[in-house]
Amino acid sequence: MISVKNLSKFFGGFCAVDDVSFVVQPGEILGFLGPNGCGKSTTIRVLTGLLNPTQGQVKVLGLEIPKQSEKLRLKIGYMTQKFSLYDDLTVLENLEFIGQIFAINGRELKARIAAQLSTYGLNQLAKQRVAGMSGGQKQRLSLAAATMHQPELLFLDEPTSAVDPQNRRDFWEQLFDLSAQGTTILVTSHYMDEAERCHRLAIMEAGEIRADGEPERLM
Repeated sequence: MISVKNLSKFFGGFCAVDDVSFVVQPGEILGFLGPNGCGKSTTIRVLTGLLNPTQGQVKVLGLEIPKQSEKLRLKIGYMTQKFSLYDDLTVLENLEFIGQIFAINGRELKARIAAQLSTYGLNQLAKQRVAGMSGGQKQRLSLAAATMHQPELLFLDEPTSAVDPQNRRDFWEQLFDLSAQGTTILVTSHYMDEAERCHRLAIMEAGEIRADGEPERLM
């Protein structure tokens, strides 16, 4: 699903990602663990085509990045660290908008929205403006939006950084459900309990992957 060889990303003279290589298999939940500023988010932005790599080879879903980034964006889901939907729209309106971006229309769009509202516990909030929602509710809406088009590959950049422990546990149960359905997930975190729940873990520090393997083996 993802193949990265000798990836580096420089901003001027600063090296944010330093000669990183890794592979992600279908259906796997790969976690990037590390402190703020270690290069996790930069790596994800390169993989999604939002940033161009300074050097190295990046293939995502068989597409060469950044050369084929536009094709890739229709096939992946991306949930950013900061809430990025529209506060002045309702839950329903946000999902309608995201669905239309991915060319889902008519009956298919209605059915998909109904399924997402049910899956992520948003039925009672469908007509609620997003501005009045809690952090946990916004998180569920973000995941519903990121998976509207049933992507093969899902990128999550510190998705639980602004929610309480109970919402974090519920969120991970939803990730396991997606993984069981065949979705491949790359998630960044600096929570050890979340890292332990990944199928495989890459520990980053100062732009480098210091360790890579199953959580049990690393511990």
